Amino acid sequence: MRPLTRLLRVGGVELGAGRPVRVQTMGNLPLTEVGANIAQIERCAALGCEIFRLALPDDFLLPFFGEIIAHSPLPVIADIHFHPSLLRKALEAGAAGARINPGNVGSSTDWSETVRLFEDLGAVMRIGVNGGSLNKEALKLHGHTAEALVASAQEWSNRLYDLGFYRFKVSLKSSDVRTTVQAYRLFSKVSDIPLHIGLTEAGPLPEGLIKSSAALGTLLLEGIGDTLRISLTAPPEEEVKAAWELLSSLNLRRRWPEVISCPLCARSSYPFTELLPKLLPRIKSLSLPIKVAFMGCEVNGPGEAREAEIGLAFSKGKAFLFRKGEIVERGDPEPMVERLLQVLEEMARDPS
Repeated sequence: MRPLTRLLRVGGVELGAGRPVRVQTMGNLPLTEVGANIAQIERCAALGCEIFRLALPDDFLLPFFGEIIAHSPLPVIADIHFHPSLLRKALEAGAAGARINPGNVGSSTDWSETVRLFEDLGAVMRIGVNGGSLNKEALKLHGHTAEALVASAQEWSNRLYDLGFYRFKVSLKSSDVRTTVQAYRLFSKVSDIPLHIGLTEAGPLPEGLIKSSAALGTLLLEGIGDTLRISLTAPPEEEVKAAWELLSSLNLRRRWPEVISCPLCARSSYPFTELLPKLLPRIKSLSLPIKVAFMGCEVNGPGEAREAEIGLAFSKGKAFLFRKGEIVERGDPEPMVERLLQVLEEMARDPS
């Protein structure tokens, strides 16, 4: 198991040093649409997002950026590419931190003054190394490999250390699952720097979700990762939901019920494909970190769903409500489905 990383505070959010893995996402709206951006951040916060990132590509967007930050319920990170001069202005506008890409900010930049500003404002930097924009030196030495990602991250980490700056985390992302996993493994063996994990340019649903789960699930099971973003070609709300589903499936964090259900086969006696899409919005709206099971027959019934706190098993035209593997009520399917929802709502109101 990887040793503990050091503690960082991003706004009011603590990460690293054994804190829970923090959920991030990134806005996808023009900054000029201030109200829409604030509403998007609020929706993501309601779903459990803890840190929000916004791209800041140009100076003229700074007034809009600052207004969004002023009304954001979450700490906002500025995403800076090509224009390191924007770092200072983004922090002065209220950003809790900034992400820079070493591959495109220029190696000749003098960071000493910027680092002092980070320290003065208590802001956090992320060194975001990307497989698609590695610097020429790393590519020449290592090619498009995990070693190239690690070399770039180490170079920039050492540069910040030389300036006496430690308020930063690192990410080492590729669009390739194996390369990403190997890069994080290599870096985590030689550093206690907090890690933001992700798979860049993962793609649309469902492909992007599958690739991200393969990479990030592997890392999280190995104890690697202090904060994560599941980067999808989809609205940020979907990224937040996906992150929580992944953390829940690994028993790392839960926010709403985790629904488990049996695979369909000839024994199934109830139309799950029609039932679950109707129930999931109601179930997932509950702040109740438990497992809820739906089982289609007596084979995959209460006995095989004993780890679930509550669930339904269907058999021979009847439905059986069970709790921790023991049947507590039975009846016709439709009334028992409503009964399950009623019990879940009661549990959410009184978790004890």
